[in-house]
Amino acid sequence: MKIDPVTLRSFIAVVEEGSIAAAAARVHLAPSAVSKRIAELESHLRTELLIRQHRGIEPTFAGRTLVRHARNVLHGIDELVTEIRDFSSGTRGHVRLFANISSITQFLPHDLKSFLTGHPGIDIDLEEHISSTTTRAVAENAADIGIYAQADNEYGLEVLPYRRDQLVLAVPPGHELARRKSVNFIDTLNYEFVGLHKGGAINYLLLRAASDANRTLKLRFQVTAFEAVITMVRAGLGIGVLPGGAVNLFGRDAALRTVRLADAWASRQLKLCVRNRNGLPAAAALLVTHLLREADAFSAIANRDGGMAK
Repeated sequence: MKIDPVTLRSFIAVVEEGSIAAAAARVHLAPSAVSKRIAELESHLRTELLIRQHRGIEPTFAGRTLVRHARNVLHGIDELVTEIRDFSSGTRGHVRLFANISSITQFLPHDLKSFLTGHPGIDIDLEEHISSTTTRAVAENAADIGIYAQADNEYGLEVLPYRRDQLVLAVPPGHELARRKSVNFIDTLNYEFVGLHKGGAINYLLLRAASDANRTLKLRFQVTAFEAVITMVRAGLGIGVLPGGAVNLFGRDAALRTVRLADAWASRQLKLCVRNRNGLPAAAALLVTHLLREADAFSAIANRDGGMAK
């Protein structure tokens, strides 16, 4: 015999009610079914658990011990059910998020903080990856959600717009282009660049734009982080192309100038991808909804401010 929750609840009810009939009514079973469960329980434990008296049923010492442990077991089961239901509703959960450095630097800190404030029971594993790795990871179920800028293969994923960013040219203060308000990328190709790592979306855009102009991108150095690009540009080792938001975070000082890139491709759409939004775990679905809501709010503010500026 396996001791199941129904038997434990029935036994507790018999002890607390003092009769089989009252206990049966409480647990919604026939009195004969309750009597059978109690008899099988005593047989399985090889111990008398109840004493039948004229004034009712009393537990033996073993019976009182069983009641104490049974209450603990049933309480644990109730907690387990509640916690698992929290996972199904999204109150608790675990989300795997892959994202490119542009979104991690500019947007995700704010968006994730506001999400976790409202959903403290959800754990988010955030990993930085280039865009191509991110889309592949989502397609292969190594990540629930991906945020990226440019990928050759989107693997038939469900893709949604997340945020927009603007690429700018970072130059030292004394550079020939430092006084320009905007510049076409083709006009920068006479200068040496501090570039980002191979395979990254920005590196891809620059190489493609140079190739389209039948020119060569002069990559003097390649580094893996925005801050490293800024540091090397400050030192006069080249010029660089970065998201404006990243420069605002790391490079707002007298040792750096930024010039807006006038090319259409320099205004980028960052994307959010999932395998199937309707099939996401509850916690991941909540995060997607939150990220898109934050993106809409950001866009509304930007449009309002842009309209006021006009």
